[in-house]
Amino acid sequence: MLKGKTALVTGASKGIGKAIAIALAKEGYDIAFNFVGSKDSAAEAYEEIKSLNVKVVSAKTDVSKMEEVRSLVNTVKDEFNSLDIVVNNAGITRDKTLKNMTQEEWQTVIDVNLTGVFNVSKAALEILNNDGRIVNISSVAGICGNFGQTNYAASKAGIIGFTKSLAKELAGRGITVNAIAPGFIKTEMTDKIPFLRRKIIERMIPLGKAGTPEDVANAVVFLASPKARYITGEILHVAGGLNF
Repeated sequence: MLKGKTALVTGASKGIGKAIAIALAKEGYDIAFNFVGSKDSAAEAYEEIKSLNVKVVSAKTDVSKMEEVRSLVNTVKDEFNSLDIVVNNAGITRDKTLKNMTQEEWQTVIDVNLTGVFNVSKAALEILNNDGRIVNISSVAGICGNFGQTNYAASKAGIIGFTKSLAKELAGRGITVNAIAPGFIKTEMTDKIPFLRRKIIERMIPLGKAGTPEDVANAVVFLASPKARYITGEILHVAGGLNF
C-alpha cells in the first residue's frame, strides 16, 4: 500500500478510466478524476473509489480546453498539494471513413484525444513530483491503423510520439513517461459494435478473446510502481497479441 501517494486519472467515470482509478486506489493512492458526460456515472465512480478508504476529488472538465484543465489541476493542488502519477485516459471516437468524415469529427477527436494529453500533462507538470509517473493511454489503432478511424488512429499515434519525446524531456527529473496501447477491450464503447463484427475481431486476437478494463488497469499499476522505475519512453501493448 502506498498511502499518501496521489494520482490524477482523466476520463475515470466509467470503462478503462474507472478501472484504473479503482486499481490505483486499491494500492493506496488518493484519486482525482475528471468527467464530461453522465454525472450519475461520475457519482457512482466517486463512491466506489471512496469506499476503498482513500481521498477522492472529481470535477467536470473538458480536457480539450486548457482553462478547464488548469482549474482541475488547481483543485488537485488545493486538495493534495502535489501529484505522483498522471494517467491520460480520456478519449472519444467519431468513426467514419475519411470520405464521409466531417472536419468537426476529425477535429473533435484530435482535440480531446491528443490535445487533451498535452493540456493535462503541461498543467500537471507544475505539481508533479520528481520521480513521478505519466502514463498515456494510446491504442493498437495508433500503431496498426483501423478502418474508419483515421481521426482516432492519428490521435493515438500522436500520443506515442508525444510520450517518447516527453520521456526524454523529463528524465532529468526522474519522471518516467510511458504509454499503454490497449487492443480490443470490453467496454460500453465496444459493446456498441454489432455482434458479428465483435466475433470477427475476437477471432483475430491470438488469445481468442477481448480484454477487460482491469487488464489495462493492472498495466498502469505496474508502470506506476517502483518496479518500473527504469522503464521510460516505452509502449506497452495490452492487446492479447492483436498487435502482432
